[in-house]
Amino acid sequence: MNKNLQTTFAYHEATKHSQQRYARSLGYMDWATQPNPFREYRGAENFRLPLAFKHVTPPYHLLDTDLPTAPLLKESLSQLLQFSMGIAAWKVSGESAWAVRCNASSGNLHPTEAYLLLPPESQEQNAKTTLFHYAPKNHALEALASFDTNFWDTLPKNSFIIGLSSIAWREVWKYGERAFRYVNLDAGHAWQSLVVSAKTLGWKITRLDGVSDKDINKLLGLSQERRFSESEHADMLLVVSSECLSPSLSIEALLQDLPLTYDGVANKLSPSMYKWEIIPEITEATSEKSLQQKEQKQKAHLPPPTKESKTVILSRRSVHVMDKEQSSISKEQFFSLLRGVCNSLDGKENSAHLVIFVHRVEELDEGIYILVRNKRDKDALQKAMHHAYLWKSTELDNLFLLESRDAGMPSQAISCSQAIASDGAFSLGMLCNFKEQLQTHGAHRYKELYWECGMIGQQLYLDATSMGLSGTGIGCFLDDMMHSLLGLKDNKFQSLYHFTIGRGYVDSRIQTKEAYADER
Repeated sequence: MNKNLQTTFAYHEATKHSQQRYARSLGYMDWATQPNPFREYRGAENFRLPLAFKHVTPPYHLLDTDLPTAPLLKESLSQLLQFSMGIAAWKVSGESAWAVRCNASSGNLHPTEAYLLLPPESQEQNAKTTLFHYAPKNHALEALASFDTNFWDTLPKNSFIIGLSSIAWREVWKYGERAFRYVNLDAGHAWQSLVVSAKTLGWKITRLDGVSDKDINKLLGLSQERRFSESEHADMLLVVSSECLSPSLSIEALLQDLPLTYDGVANKLSPSMYKWEIIPEITEATSEKSLQQKEQKQKAHLPPPTKESKTVILSRRSVHVMDKEQSSISKEQFFSLLRGVCNSLDGKENSAHLVIFVHRVEELDEGIYILVRNKRDKDALQKAMHHAYLWKSTELDNLFLLESRDAGMPSQAISCSQAIASDGAFSLGMLCNFKEQLQTHGAHRYKELYWECGMIGQQLYLDATSMGLSGTGIGCFLDDMMHSLLGLKDNKFQSLYHFTIGRGYVDSRIQTKEAYADER
């Protein structure tokens, strides 16, 4: 086993929560060093985008149908960014105010940053390819570099690139050593947010899987360390186009044309930082280029009629308390939520399966179920889990009842004693093909597994919102208690993210204010 894999497996074990101890963190909130949630590039030219609130978007349930393709204009770019990475609303309590964004984030800390690389024809006043940073606070683009390149000649007209990166310190500040997990969950949430927003414009998004983190850092200017106080590291490159493209698209021609230095200096986010050595170690270990995965056809899912897409997207919230008495849902709603994430969300083979604790679903037994999202793993799962499990088929393909029981107590205990896991309609853990995937594809696959889970989480958020339900991601769970409950004895399968859906309480003490009210 190579050193990067050793580091990755060791990190995962060291950052597990257990009944004896939680993963290492400060153990308190150091408010004096709380990171600024908004990145700005001082000295970069700033371009305000026109707000898209008045744009008509397709009904949410029709997003996977054949929709017309929008032209690449500042208005369509604005819609893409506002309804994915932008601010959905402001929350106010007393003298405190905080932004709620369209993409969900652990602790609302938002480590993910977005960059755009636009071809000359998409810009009104620039005949060069330009790299921009998206600044969600003011819904603006900050120009970092302009240059000539023939890279776009190989792509369909009006294609462009989005780069996602992460500032791990934003999560590390609160969560300590376990934060790297949340950073990559958030990257997955952001990715799926962009996918859904792109669908409203008839656009397709392809993640390039043949590009190294080093090359993404170079493209986005993140390797120019003098411009940054806190480290920012590459996540992924996404190509946005009118059609699905090859994930192995090369960016070599693009890299050769980049200028040596970029404009703008990143703002300092904290006056000081507490350093956790394990974070740069796992960041470095997982930065190698991943080996290409098998592709899987994405199947369209047509849910029941819902509201306009932008209404669903802007209404998504994380809840902290479930209304136990009001959280019952119908079997049809439950099955529709699962159908929305049955199939591949990223065009690759699924590796995450859903172990579901059913509490309040009409016409369905309480108990533990599993949604097998890749038949490849079914035999291995049956062999690894408790032999007494029923594996009884249900009306939904690949959903199996493992055990009929009251699952409230174990689901809450596993979720760090949080009642949200037991008071909703159901909760779940995303059980991933883990050891085999890392050994086959390399340490970078560790991040990708979390991205897959984050994408599932974002889709569940939106689908639940479209039904008038509430959801929230659960990052705090006792890893091996979950594995022990299922009878798992090694790391062949690991639970990486938990989630719950029901109906949440609305805290009347917290006010909601419109996003971008001053610009409307």
